[in-house]
Amino acid sequence: MTNNVTRRLAEFLATSQWQDIPDEVRNEAKRTILNFVGTALGGCRDEAVELAVRALRPFFGPPQATVIGRSERADPLSAAFLNAISANVLEFDDTHVRTVIHPAAPVAPALFGLSERRPVSGRELLHAFILGVETECRIGIAISPAHYRRGWHITSTCGVFGAAAGAGKLLGLDPQRMVWAIGNAAAQSAGPIESLGSMAKSISVGNAARNGLAAALLAEQGFTGPEQAIEGTYGFARVMSDEADFSAITDGLGNSWEILTNAYKPYPCGVVLFPVIDGCLELRERHMLSADRIAAVTVRGHPLLRIRTDRPDVTSGRAAKVSVQPSRRSASNIGDFRRWKKPAEYHKRALNGFCAT
Repeated sequence: MTNNVTRRLAEFLATSQWQDIPDEVRNEAKRTILNFVGTALGGCRDEAVELAVRALRPFFGPPQATVIGRSERADPLSAAFLNAISANVLEFDDTHVRTVIHPAAPVAPALFGLSERRPVSGRELLHAFILGVETECRIGIAISPAHYRRGWHITSTCGVFGAAAGAGKLLGLDPQRMVWAIGNAAAQSAGPIESLGSMAKSISVGNAARNGLAAALLAEQGFTGPEQAIEGTYGFARVMSDEADFSAITDGLGNSWEILTNAYKPYPCGVVLFPVIDGCLELRERHMLSADRIAAVTVRGHPLLRIRTDRPDVTSGRAAKVSVQPSRRSASNIGDFRRWKKPAEYHKRALNGFCAT
């Protein structure tokens, strides 16, 4: 039935018990949180974080929560926002392969911030984290691939549901209030892919953490949300995707766990670039190539590589993390790359593999 998806998800979240979580799921959650802390520490001094702290510090509430890797303390909502930015800004965060959601960045900061205001046990925090990841990834599967193809940054748009679900679990929300938390999260889901390559990309990830936490806190106080926030005629899934599969949200709840398909990045960049990087490293090792011996590079790959990384005028390291082309600054050092600026030629070549000449 597609008319009770939100309710069924909320009931599962509210009634889930720690003893129902398999050991392998608990272990993977620990690995994911460890990875989150590492990426947040790595990104906490990035220019984007420095600017965000500078802008928001005058508006911090009581210093109740940690900003990872920094001396500042902030209110839980602000800390969640900043820690999510830190975890995401280097493009080194974990990845749910099927949806390309980065699960930890929206969920963990919301739970960390809340738990400093209302202390919980490690078991409770881990349980809530697992449920938050499950929620965002299942919703992401339900609306993929059309959602991403439309131009939505799925970590942000679905991450707010994960943060709301996890925070709601820590707050002990009953099924009705969990429905409201999901609805409150749906009202705040946003983030366009156009922002990739700029600091603005991390704003929506930070908002997913902060707004998801706020959604649960509001629901706790009786702030109502729509009963069919996900599946309604104008609910999240139907508005944000052309081909929603609601069974992906409810089938197998509690029996299969999406966190077991989570992955950890070997390189700090968009995942679609990994084969290109692997190819470059293999070519260098196999043929002992140096930059002055390369006249041109041709990349062929999955169409998504073209869609997500066709950025021929890259001028910053931030943008280079989501670009297959070299920056203008580096192009003069490694040969003539003017061909990259001819879209028709590049699009044709982007379909079938990788080579260098």
